[in-house]
Amino acid sequence: MDIITTIVYIVLFVIMMVFVFSIGMLRQYMPKREILLVLGVAFLIGAIGGAFFLDPIYDELPAVVSTVEKTIPNNEETLHLDLSSSIDTNQLRSTLSSMEGFKSFEEKSIIIPMWSFSEREHDYFDSIIGNIDSHYKEYEVTSNAINIELEDNYTSSQALKSFSDWYKLVYGETISYAQIKADLVVDSSKLDDFEQALLEKGIVATNIEGPIQDSLNNTNSSMLTNFEFTLFCGGIGVVVAIFGIYMDSIVPAYRRFRKFLRTKRKR
Repeated sequence: MDIITTIVYIVLFVIMMVFVFSIGMLRQYMPKREILLVLGVAFLIGAIGGAFFLDPIYDELPAVVSTVEKTIPNNEETLHLDLSSSIDTNQLRSTLSSMEGFKSFEEKSIIIPMWSFSEREHDYFDSIIGNIDSHYKEYEVTSNAINIELEDNYTSSQALKSFSDWYKLVYGETISYAQIKADLVVDSSKLDDFEQALLEKGIVATNIEGPIQDSLNNTNSSMLTNFEFTLFCGGIGVVVAIFGIYMDSIVPAYRRFRKFLRTKRKR
């Protein structure tokens, strides 16, 4: 939402509150039993105004907070990516590294889908994987997949090739697919540019960690629901109406209080 629209919405809500205040000031011309009706109308007007004018602005609050985080120097965001082995990670790295705000791109591990292992097959793979390639940092054999953590500067294509070569030697077949887990670290101020570049390649980060995401999560967790916010705006309308109803009493009391303070200072 642009600034002009935001200002217009706020002004319209203020105008509605001025109208509510004016209704409250008419209390002296109404029977006392009509006060509840005035308060009910004030609540309704406040709720409607909040739902139509303030709620869209309130929904933009997380985006505003994240924008502030983007302006802070040296903030970094880590995008966790799940990639297909059909993607040329070298080309992807080259494209991303040429963009302003790039920090690092690191392939962390590969997940090779297999069949449902029997207990014997599971034990066999668990005992042999570590001997296939010395660049396998860690590995885990699940019931139907093999997860291999890669050493630094060792690519997923190299790891997949070494495993595929061993698998072909033992089983006579080729493994050509794996899921790649990679981490992309970027400058927070350029996060949107990198998300767009990834989206153009059909890639969406599975998770993002960093100041921007933390601020989004914290803001979203502390915000009221749309229904609760609408009720809150209705409450504002009631408070404004009460000020209007008792304006004749509030103003003289305020003047007496100021006179008391001036008298006390003179003493």
